[in-house]
Amino acid sequence: MTEDILVNITPQETRVAIVQQGAVQELHVERTLTRGLVGNLYLGKVVRVLPGMQSAFIDIGLERAAFLHVADIWHRRENDRSANAPLAIEKTLFEGQSLMVQVIKDPIGTKGARLSTQVSIAGRTLVYLPQDPHIGISQRIEGEVDREALRARVQGLVPADERGGFIVRTMAEDATDEELANDIAYLRKIWASIRQNATALPAPSLLYQDLNLAQRVLRDFVSDVTGAIQVDSRENFQKLVEFAQEYTPTVISRLSHYAGERPIFDLFNVDAEIERALSRRVDLKSGGYLMIDQTEAMTTIDVNTGGYVGARNFDDTIFKTNLEAAHTIARQLRLRNLGGIIIIDFIDMENAEHRDAVLSELKRALSRDRTRITVNSFSQLGLVEMTRKRTRESLAHVLCEQCPVCQGKGQVKTPRTVCYEILREIMRESRQFNPREFRILASQEVIDLFLEEESQHMAMLGDFIGKPISLQVESTFHQEQYDIILM
Repeated sequence: MTEDILVNITPQETRVAIVQQGAVQELHVERTLTRGLVGNLYLGKVVRVLPGMQSAFIDIGLERAAFLHVADIWHRRENDRSANAPLAIEKTLFEGQSLMVQVIKDPIGTKGARLSTQVSIAGRTLVYLPQDPHIGISQRIEGEVDREALRARVQGLVPADERGGFIVRTMAEDATDEELANDIAYLRKIWASIRQNATALPAPSLLYQDLNLAQRVLRDFVSDVTGAIQVDSRENFQKLVEFAQEYTPTVISRLSHYAGERPIFDLFNVDAEIERALSRRVDLKSGGYLMIDQTEAMTTIDVNTGGYVGARNFDDTIFKTNLEAAHTIARQLRLRNLGGIIIIDFIDMENAEHRDAVLSELKRALSRDRTRITVNSFSQLGLVEMTRKRTRESLAHVLCEQCPVCQGKGQVKTPRTVCYEILREIMRESRQFNPREFRILASQEVIDLFLEEESQHMAMLGDFIGKPISLQVESTFHQEQYDIILM
């Protein structure tokens, strides 16, 4: 089953959709303004050494000088493995010195970027450490036998003249020897280019920028099932062809420039899919629906039959709804990029064979996901617990922000609840202060309720405290917001 990749590029953002049988399976968004510096390599110049702080400020060509602490100087740590005391930074660096550094933390507020002199370059299955001749294994790869087997495989593929080392990423578990060898060659080629730039360019200069989303498509997303890769920007299409010729020549034949009059995302209604992917409710073709709730700790998915009554009996209705839901859930996880703990509440099934079939269908649908997933069987409560590795922010976190009115609760207090809060607040303040008048500033909905159904309660309170209470609509206030002015 082939997948097509659509790449929509504008000056402000790049969007990538992976489409299978006319349906969008994955969405990736990268915005120019929020693209970070982490991973970038610079030839910097030491502008100031601070012995008291054991740190230095490095000019890497940004608005503010970047910060390098003695603990992040790789050669110092390498030389001092046998020593008890660390080498002082003033004995390691001097002002005006040129130094290759990598950004490990983006600038925040008034603070400059944080740097390290230890270089690491990420590939698809491996991370290259050109200064550190050892092979490490990701902690997420469990089982000592598997770890040692992977280490031996990579060690056997590393060229004899290689002085650096590698960290084996989780994606390497399913990689072939050819894919691992290609990644090693790709990373060594990048490092050779960086070293060449370091000798040819003046300090400060950018030596290497981590790949943008369009380039990562060629490095990370293309697989045996990838069909066409269509790019709607001629200029960026040419850049991708040049990148592919240099680093991923096998994908060039699949690259093409989309020059149609309709926007490329309109071909498969991608924008409509994005809108649906931001909604809690996902309708199923049968009439059932899913309710997807994403919290900080986990994501819950509730399956409902809705208006589906197509089967001969209720058990068949439930079974068919759950089967369709299994497919839709797998697609929604990819589409929304939901990670972490995921709890699925399928409709209760009495038949054990039905439960096994639904679980099997869910696992089969999830097998197409490139992200690492674990799925448990039905629990005693009839829930399916699973985990999906977090690889990036979810689609909702990239495109949306928390509602300023409800603060993410998904609900607001009713106007009547706010009215009663205001009346209690006036009662409290009347015991502490002695103003001439109380004035209520609130939203139109709350003021309307005070003028109509709650007018008697407000009048009774005014008589009880012996002070007049006036009302004023504040058009900028949301429903829960109010203020009480002591006149």
